[in-house]
Amino acid sequence: MRFPDLDWLPRNPAWTDDFKAATSHGKPDIGELQRLANHCLDFLKTNRFGNYLARAFDGTPDGLSARPVRLALLGSSTLDYLQPAIRVAALRRLAWITTYAGGYNQYRQELGDPPEELRRFAPDMVVLAIHAEELLGSEGDVGLSAEAAAAKVEAAVGALRRVWRDARQNLSARIIQQTFLPTPLSLLGSNEHRLPGSPQRLVAALNERLRDAAAEDDVDLLAIDDAVRTDGLDAWHDRALWLRAKQQISPAAAPMYGELAARIVAARLGRSAKCLVLDLDNTIWGGVIGDDGLDGILLGEGSAGGEAFGSFQRYAKSLSQRGIILAVCSKNDEENAWLPFDEHPEMVLKRSDIACLVANWEDKPANLRRIAGSLNIGLDSLVFADDNPFERELVRRELPMVAVPELPDDPALYAATLARAGYFEAVAVTDDDLRRSGLYQDNRKREELLASTTDLGSYLRSLSMELRWSHFTRIDLKRVTQLINKSNQFNLTTRRLAEEEVADAAADSECLTLQLRLVDRLGDNGIIGVVIARQVPASAAMHVELWLMSCRVLGRQVEAATLNLLADLARRRSAKRLIGTYIPTAKNGMVRDHYRKLGFTEGDVAAGGATTWTLDLDTFKPIATEIELREAAPSKAAALSKA
Repeated sequence: MRFPDLDWLPRNPAWTDDFKAATSHGKPDIGELQRLANHCLDFLKTNRFGNYLARAFDGTPDGLSARPVRLALLGSSTLDYLQPAIRVAALRRLAWITTYAGGYNQYRQELGDPPEELRRFAPDMVVLAIHAEELLGSEGDVGLSAEAAAAKVEAAVGALRRVWRDARQNLSARIIQQTFLPTPLSLLGSNEHRLPGSPQRLVAALNERLRDAAAEDDVDLLAIDDAVRTDGLDAWHDRALWLRAKQQISPAAAPMYGELAARIVAARLGRSAKCLVLDLDNTIWGGVIGDDGLDGILLGEGSAGGEAFGSFQRYAKSLSQRGIILAVCSKNDEENAWLPFDEHPEMVLKRSDIACLVANWEDKPANLRRIAGSLNIGLDSLVFADDNPFERELVRRELPMVAVPELPDDPALYAATLARAGYFEAVAVTDDDLRRSGLYQDNRKREELLASTTDLGSYLRSLSMELRWSHFTRIDLKRVTQLINKSNQFNLTTRRLAEEEVADAAADSECLTLQLRLVDRLGDNGIIGVVIARQVPASAAMHVELWLMSCRVLGRQVEAATLNLLADLARRRSAKRLIGTYIPTAKNGMVRDHYRKLGFTEGDVAAGGATTWTLDLDTFKPIATEIELREAAPSKAAALSKA
């Protein structure tokens, strides 16, 4: 029987022996366990691995990149066997998910009046896995009119919305709604749409209506129906197991189910990849540009191979258009590497699509480090696509935090493999996402201009920079939340906030919230900074709870300009001091001296190395910068809070 295969991950014939070696003695190493998780595993291996993770750690292990998440699985079928796969899939992303499975078909009672065990678990997120018959009824009237069928679907959506309301009110949890498996059998065949009341047609209509309702109610979807279209229903659903054990998802499909669920959680945590790094020769064109020349590489219409490479380029370009950064890492001379981008008529990708190109004869792990450094993003934000198995394995060994899909031999399957891997999962797309490729191109122009000048001050003046600020706005709430959860390096405390928590801070009269946008003559950098400060009237102080910035604007005096703004607004609220905290993490060492450089005085050192810093606002004088501060126009801001 077919089952969904995690075929973008490498296979390891010795995996069982490696797993025994890693788990048989001493304290387990989370890095080694993550390496083991990044293999193509079947249900039995996944189940064994996931159950081990639940037993091996008392709490959250050290060395993870995201805050831990408590995830409850509630629904109308048996769900406990899906938990191990979710844990393993989370570990692939250096995230940690603790799970809870509700009783069979108890979701209404569990959400309406949560049992004590569920209340103690206090889930951050709830996956609702409900089968369609539960909402539509098993004894349908096949002869329903189109109007009556639509009303039945609308009633089912209304019932779902009541469940969502209960989850929010009684558990304060974010909701992930599983779409409905298309399990009903056909009654008419190819023209099933002519029978609006057929169970198959009702489920299809319910899934379609569900997408609109979820978007309206800010509910994330786990799109099982999309997966079925790719893999086939038999790969996901075993009718015998459903009737016998009420397992709606086949156990063989559990590893992929865990993947889909963990991707959504990771996207909410800002753990999705940001950058696709492409090899060149035999990856985005056929042949070797340095040997075959411009006329000799295989690309474009006229041959199946050439069209396959063109198709992969089109997919990469589409990813770029939705906000994924494109980079190149190639063993090549740089001039040869750029040649097809500039001159080949069948190239879909152009020089302007590539944010960073590193082409030389050094090893690829070293060059991937250069790319991450140039783009000011973490190595764990990279996905590296290379046709060469040697290069893939070398990067996996040297840089285990970089995602490396196992590309198939046929380039026609490259795009589908990358899409199936889900590295770039997103739960929302902001305007800045759609503009990101242009933002990095503009940044490259700034770097080139900087490299051509020896006077930093005159260079910064020449940019005519404006730091446009406003309090948090409804329009940019998703982007602000996204930046909070994705920023790791320039992030003083690395606190993570859900969108609802960001909105709550904006509505709190004691909080000062700032979103910062940097604009210069070369373009708009988008929202590049977020500050949340809380006033403590009794001490005449304002505590900076969150201060983070996009690393792409560092070195332009934005930090000083932000402090000037923050100090001015704090004084307007009669604050006498600013108090900031730096909490060290594995990634934010670059801001260790942030407060010291801005004139704060160091105070107490807490456990874990956290330091407290104070700035006296009575004696503070604004720092000279080449940045003009400007408040965003109220008509565009749609502010959620007031100064």
